[in-house]
Amino acid sequence: MREIKALIVDDSSVMRKIVERALRQAGVQLSTVLEASSGTEGLEVLRREKVQLILSDINMPMMDGLEFLRALRGQKLAEGVPVVMITTESSEEHVRQAIMAGAQGYLRKPFTADQVKERVLPLVE
Repeated sequence: MREIKALIVDDSSVMRKIVERALRQAGVQLSTVLEASSGTEGLEVLRREKVQLILSDINMPMMDGLEFLRALRGQKLAEGVPVVMITTESSEEHVRQAIMAGAQGYLRKPFTADQVKERVLPLVE
């Protein structure tokens, strides 16, 4: 498996570290992990950096994860890059909205390394 550069977007620095650790435990080979604390900051990072995987929280202040996802797809900042949404929201409506906005995967908090392996690893292999 090739090493990849990933972007993790979450307003919680602790959650960003938890997501990174879960990716590594799941066997995702990470060369670099970029972090952003909001959707706006995530878009700024993507204007400077090319990544191969994006994981984003949905519930964030100012620009939520769905707005971030729609903006990056609309601005063609990460064409072909898989995006996995992470959230505490459990309704099927949120899943549907994420998929309609262009997400390739969805993880509900709390998640396990096995769930990350099952849903994220196939996107980067």
